[in-house]
Amino acid sequence: MVTAEQVRQYIAAGLSCTHLEVEGDGHHFYAIVVSEEFADKRLVERHRMIKEVLGTRIQSNEIHALSIQKALTPAEWEKLQG
Repeated sequence: MVTAEQVRQYIAAGLSCTHLEVEGDGHHFYAIVVSEEFADKRLVERHRMIKEVLGTRIQSNEIHALSIQKALTPAEWEKLQG
């Protein structure tokens, strides 16, 4: 069974993140991803980037479900933390 920490490491290995939170129960995971790589990208493109990093793990059902709670640039994240 995959842990939330493993999913966090998989995402961090594929995207340069300034903030990354992953929670989950081994099958369903929830992520907040903050990356400069999201600059000038639409939300759907940001989600695609995250899912591409996890591609084979999602396709093989190693990671059953990932809900991306937030996919933000560092500036967007700072505004939320205000």
